[in-house]
Amino acid sequence: MTYRLKNWVYRHTHRERFNFLDRLLATQSMRPEQLRLQQQQNLSALITHAVTHSPYYLDKYRDVPTLFSPDEGINRLPLLRKDDVIKRRESLLADNVDPRTLRIGHTGGSTGQPLAFYYDRHKMELMRAGMCRSYMWSGWHPGQKILNFWGAKQDIRPAGFSRRLDNFFAAEKTIGAYEYAESDLADWVRQIQRYRPVLLQGYASILAELARYVLDQGLRLPNTLMGVYSTAEMLHDWQRVLMESAFACKVFNQYGSREIPNIACECRHGNQHVFTDMVYLESIHEDGTDKLVVTSLTNRTMPFIRYDIGDLGTLKAGDCPCGSPFPMMDIGVCRSNDLIKTRSGKTIYPSYFIHLLDGLEGIKQYQFVQTAIDRMTLNILATRQLTTAEQTGIRARIAREVGSNMVLEINHVEAITRSRSGKHRFVIREIL
Repeated sequence: MTYRLKNWVYRHTHRERFNFLDRLLATQSMRPEQLRLQQQQNLSALITHAVTHSPYYLDKYRDVPTLFSPDEGINRLPLLRKDDVIKRRESLLADNVDPRTLRIGHTGGSTGQPLAFYYDRHKMELMRAGMCRSYMWSGWHPGQKILNFWGAKQDIRPAGFSRRLDNFFAAEKTIGAYEYAESDLADWVRQIQRYRPVLLQGYASILAELARYVLDQGLRLPNTLMGVYSTAEMLHDWQRVLMESAFACKVFNQYGSREIPNIACECRHGNQHVFTDMVYLESIHEDGTDKLVVTSLTNRTMPFIRYDIGDLGTLKAGDCPCGSPFPMMDIGVCRSNDLIKTRSGKTIYPSYFIHLLDGLEGIKQYQFVQTAIDRMTLNILATRQLTTAEQTGIRARIAREVGSNMVLEINHVEAITRSRSGKHRFVIREIL
């Protein structure tokens, strides 16, 4: 059965999703000023809805004037923090929502604070439509095969007949990659060779590990691949290089979260474009960093307005050669709680630690964890023990370049546990 026929069947069983997709594709032909005007109108309408139907916002905005031009006055509105969502989830929910339509979603807590939130089918279908639009930037068309490598164990549910049938017509297949050994990597390569997907999608750490295996073994993959979509984790340059070398196609970095998906996606020219028909994104300077604050323009069930998502980044001026009317952003190299703090007041970005082990052979995975202001642990999964001289050299660099009081404990481990959401974090700060 051709992908066109599959797509025809799938469109008829998911009409809402494809209606959304058609609308999202139409905004790509708008001029930037038209998009900005539409975004302002959507933001004003969302705020009006929130103060009318959400007890949280009625209380929070009681003394804040909300009738303003969004570009001129949105910074008057207080931020929505993760603590607010955790403590006041029920009052964030709109009072005009039929509770029978609600589902509950969970974040995995990659920023240190797992939380639960409400959503409905409308949000799910719009999220999938937004993902399809991003995929199309690679040249993919609905109905062509996608192979997902998903690292969240709770998302890999046993598939009944109806779900398997749906996946068949969606031309999607998902591999549970929350834990694996070399034999699993070999099996995944065989599945790629048999399935012949057009796109691969998954966590950056998983795809990079698979790419390393492909290169080490000198394996060949089908020439059907058009793109690799990295999601859910920070994508590092060394991971991109590995993937593009092994999979022989462009890597597209996606940015979003479970609570607010489809925030931005990378184009073929390597620029991250903000989907302003779905979100309103700000970058604010706070605590010495540029923090991203995002508003979902499409979520009326449980509005997220000026949400401190926990990531770092800045907005970027100028036009992209790709011709997209969507503005650009620069995503930070870490999440806010991946910044290491020292007693002297210094802030160390995780990219420093990521390159600290450059040149050491046999290291498969690692993780730096700050457990106290003057103490860190380095967990290493490797094919050999680091020599005494190598360990002494790492500790000396930490003392010289991070802080003279910083004590580093080095542990050789048999496995590094991923977070509940399946993500691998290279650097973690456990202290406030």
